[in-house]
Amino acid sequence: MHLFEALTVKSMTLRNRVVMPPMCMYSSETDGMPNDFHFTHYTSRAVGGVGLIIMEATGVLPWGRISDHCLGLWNDEQAKALAPIVTACQKQGAKMAIQLNHAGRKCTAREKTIFAPSAIPFEEGSPMPHEMTEEDIRDTILAFRSSAARAAAIGFDAIELHGAHGYLISEFLSPLTNHRTDGYGGSTENRCRILIETLQAVHEVWPDDKPVLLRVSAEDYEPEGLHPVEMARIIELVKPYIDVLDVSTGGVVPTPPPALYPGYQVKVAEELKQASGLPTITVGLITDPHQVEGILGEGRADLVALGRELLRDPYWVLHTARNLDVKYQWPEQYLRGFNARK
Repeated sequence: MHLFEALTVKSMTLRNRVVMPPMCMYSSETDGMPNDFHFTHYTSRAVGGVGLIIMEATGVLPWGRISDHCLGLWNDEQAKALAPIVTACQKQGAKMAIQLNHAGRKCTAREKTIFAPSAIPFEEGSPMPHEMTEEDIRDTILAFRSSAARAAAIGFDAIELHGAHGYLISEFLSPLTNHRTDGYGGSTENRCRILIETLQAVHEVWPDDKPVLLRVSAEDYEPEGLHPVEMARIIELVKPYIDVLDVSTGGVVPTPPPALYPGYQVKVAEELKQASGLPTITVGLITDPHQVEGILGEGRADLVALGRELLRDPYWVLHTARNLDVKYQWPEQYLRGFNARK
């Protein structure tokens, strides 16, 4: 089955095509430090057979967190605390990535100032963000660079920049939230500038043989927003700097998708995969192994992320192999469970 095939991107070889996408757990202390919950949460999915685990959105600055209880990687103490989780998951056969993020105007942490490309609140009642100066932009790019250097020192197998769901980079990319008139606003190329400069800065400290992933929202669900055609142009601009494309939709404004169903985002992932030629991750309420197999077998995506399903069942990969009678390497300690048919 395609689901259980290995995939190699640069030096990273995944044991299967199942990805645990970054999902905020809102479980750290206010200092952005991981704790016992995070260790159990991630290592359970590694033991359960997931090929690639992408750690939840991790703030590159205190005011870049989504909430007060999101992970951070803006100091060395946080890096030191994350390292045992990464090592433990790798020992169980999973590859580990971390998603670096700046929440932009969607920061709900108790910070005096939140930042955005333009002074436009997320929705009625949301705080008014500070329109970033070019100095603010440079400082933010350097923060991504510093966090990437810490991620490299920890030993992550890959790194993902969060350019989706209405957080800072996504806000710059979308014409709905970027009304700037300087070199960071206006044309597609200008709105993409901060992303390119951030990727360039990350590459200065990230190992050449390890993959860089980019998560994007390919559809804003508003007429004047981003749509797959323009996102394909953006991907073409950043393609020299990324190795895997992680495709989602929405989040830049409160407008919901017109319909939610298993695999509702696969079509846009397929379109961007075809346009870019990059290995692509798709996601979106996918739970059934036969649907996963169909997506992979038809070449619509190269990897399938199971979010809520992996929250419900950390051992989804092992259970799927057993239920479909597929020969697959279970953890030695659990073989009695695999072999028993009662």
